[in-house]
Amino acid sequence: MKKGKKEDDIRCPLEHAFEIFGGKWKPRVICVLGVKGVLRYSEIRREMTDITDAVLASTLKELIADGIVERRQYNEIPPRVEYFLTEKGKSVGPILISICKWAGMYQRTNSERAENMCLRCDFRR
Repeated sequence: MKKGKKEDDIRCPLEHAFEIFGGKWKPRVICVLGVKGVLRYSEIRREMTDITDAVLASTLKELIADGIVERRQYNEIPPRVEYFLTEKGKSVGPILISICKWAGMYQRTNSERAENMCLRCDFRR
């Protein structure tokens, strides 16, 4: 698991925000859970085809530690574990959508395609 900055090292709220939901994988996990709701690990993995198990497990642990994602385990046979966004996690959705739309305006590729990608992550559905 990557080591984040210590609280004392963070001088700006923006730095704090990017420690929590920045990077390559965290926003994608948040979007998947935001749109799909409650998912099991294998379902998240299926939605994010190009992530390794180790990276997904580490990303989920970090998001859980930061209060963005909650993990619920059921005492069943076989064991069942589900992941879902907390209220704090859901509040990140509009921020990520805004960032996506902004990036789409300046992306070198087709901006219509970028807009469609943002709509796929729209938490308001």
